[in-house]
Amino acid sequence: MENTVKSELFGQIDFREIAENPNFKDDSVREVIILPLLHRLGYCEQNIIRSKPLQRPFLKVGTKRRPITLIPDYILKVKQNFAWVLDAKSPARKIINNAHVEQVYSYAAHPEIRSTYFALCNGFEFSLFRTSDTNQPVLYFQMEEVEKYWQILQSYLSPDSFHTGKAPVFQPVAQAHFPFDYANRPLLEEIKVKKQQAKRFFGVHGYFTKQSWNVVAEYIKNFSNTGDLVLDPFGGSGVTAVEALMNNRRTVSIDLNPMAVFMVRALIAPVKHSELTEAFNSVKNEYMKLAPHDETSVQKTLKKYACPKDVPLPKSSDVKTIEQLFSEKQMAELALLKAIILKQKNENIKQSLLLAFSSSINKHNLTFHYTNSAGGGDSGVFRYYRYRIAPHPGEMSLIRIFETKYKNVLAAKKEMEYRINEQTVSNAQIRKGSATCLTFLKKESVDYIYTDPPYGNKIPYLDLSVMWNAWLNLDVTENDYRQEAIEGGEHGKSKEEYNALIAQSIKEMYRVLKFDRWLSFVFAHKDPEFWHLIIDTAERCGFEYAGATPQKNGQTSFKKRQNPFTVLSGQLIINFRKVRHPKVIMKANLGMDISEIVMQTVEGVIAKNHGATLEQINDELIIKGLELGFLDLLKKEYSDLTPILLNRFDYNEETETFGIRKNTQFKTHIDVRLRIKYYLISYLRRMEREHKTPHADEIVLTLLPLLRNGVTPENRTVLSVLEHVGERAGDGGWRLRQTGQLSLNLFER
Repeated sequence: MENTVKSELFGQIDFREIAENPNFKDDSVREVIILPLLHRLGYCEQNIIRSKPLQRPFLKVGTKRRPITLIPDYILKVKQNFAWVLDAKSPARKIINNAHVEQVYSYAAHPEIRSTYFALCNGFEFSLFRTSDTNQPVLYFQMEEVEKYWQILQSYLSPDSFHTGKAPVFQPVAQAHFPFDYANRPLLEEIKVKKQQAKRFFGVHGYFTKQSWNVVAEYIKNFSNTGDLVLDPFGGSGVTAVEALMNNRRTVSIDLNPMAVFMVRALIAPVKHSELTEAFNSVKNEYMKLAPHDETSVQKTLKKYACPKDVPLPKSSDVKTIEQLFSEKQMAELALLKAIILKQKNENIKQSLLLAFSSSINKHNLTFHYTNSAGGGDSGVFRYYRYRIAPHPGEMSLIRIFETKYKNVLAAKKEMEYRINEQTVSNAQIRKGSATCLTFLKKESVDYIYTDPPYGNKIPYLDLSVMWNAWLNLDVTENDYRQEAIEGGEHGKSKEEYNALIAQSIKEMYRVLKFDRWLSFVFAHKDPEFWHLIIDTAERCGFEYAGATPQKNGQTSFKKRQNPFTVLSGQLIINFRKVRHPKVIMKANLGMDISEIVMQTVEGVIAKNHGATLEQINDELIIKGLELGFLDLLKKEYSDLTPILLNRFDYNEETETFGIRKNTQFKTHIDVRLRIKYYLISYLRRMEREHKTPHADEIVLTLLPLLRNGVTPENRTVLSVLEHVGERAGDGGWRLRQTGQLSLNLFER
């Protein structure tokens, strides 16, 4: 039965919470995770040696020879012999490619121990190394997947796996297979974003949109099994592809933008770290010798080395051609650096250094405005989605930028190498192509699709990638522009063209997906027509709608801060199943005008959350429209709710939320207890700011006039809600419950 081992070991532990809990440290890992694991493997107390001091007699401290004491957390014994060493680390610490591995190796290799294996566990990951080879773990998995790896773990570490008196012979162990119920996967709730915690993405290369790696990883693990094929037909910067590989899946990633395809291929290209470092140093040294330093040398360099010329930019740009984005010195430096890199003979080394070069371009041009922070600043392309010349462009040494980017690329490859290497990179197909034509994939050959298509007219990807594609000599054809699923852009794509391309891509996704498998479609748009298009097309193809989840995508973007009413922050992840007998969404007999539904939905989400953001309102309305089947009506009446919201509700700029206007009532029939809660929290917060603790009768008299739309509640109803959201203070007074005690999102009846 699925998850039997995991539940017996750890009960209902949420390993994502462990990773984010600052109070869950080494001691918690030992007690909550490691001890149940050891007991289940078959070790009793007399076989578990805790904190045994080991001396290193050959180490010096200063000028004196002193014994250095090493203390491993656990040494495991089998028949009076030390079999293996295990050390606990806090969840914040890495357990591969890190000094912690060397530390635990020193325990295992100690003359008193001399064990064959050593292991590390940080609460949500487990790594096992052979003492004779510390470069690659023989086993590495996340604890939430312990069920899949249990038989392998037992084959390595159970007491019965060790022989005494002769050297053991080790054979590769096939991975155990457990039943995976594809058809009945649970829907995920919103996941906390951890964008900057993955070196494989953060700081390597900018792109116009990136999904949060840990969100993508959770969806891949939830909806697919080890070894499955994961598809992203709008692959972009490759987050889906990389996370599929990192979680032992195969992957196909497709994108029309050659810049995106180059980024992903270069990122996952396996290299030997020492060779990449040697190549970087060689490139750096040659560049330093030849770098132009005055006007004469700049002109000589420009004549000698190729650089983009007369390449037109989008009409929205501040200048007309690419060369106007750079000073002559910047052009010369970039041309020289690129020429030196291209001399590298090892293709993967060359592509890896070109990735660092391409990333450097963003900071070495006239659109980048440097700030006072070290290397910090604003990118005109990524911030404004157009080629905007900076008011006061600064200039940083190109080689400094390139060195930083190289270090980021190297760190990314080190982080990925256990999962993405010479043996596994063949599990990835990174292709240039259109999501509307997946003919290279057989019918019903894909196990899971996670994709994040362009959102209408939000970002013209090919237009904005002109600078990089030109420097990298990557061709963009007219057919690419015809196939790009955007609205607007340099080629003036219509809404109808965009709709048709998205619809065709959904049809292709249906064709290649296996039955009883899932499609997770990430989308953000204020116009219900686009949502209706997605649902209607998916249902026509044969998909069954399974549910949608609002998902934040990290920090608020500059665009959102500049345009709080026109830009959505975050998205909905809509989940579909491909089943043989799909159920369709019934068009509900609403019995009321669509405007009444809209207002009731808006007021309801405001009441539940005590003020709601534009995103919360939009998500709630779209989800209700999906599940009650009135998106077709919604799209006819509303393309943008913002004017209605600004006209009928108050907007708090500090919290970026809409609320009921002061001293006014809800216009629709919101649950009476929900209305009471909304007004109570508002009133008690105001009293708190005024340092007052009103009595119960004062509270009731203040609230009742606001509650007289529909059924007026009795006093005791108000008081029962007051007891839920408030607490007594002073002489018969009341105040809002203190932070941590009050749930503002759901009313517990």
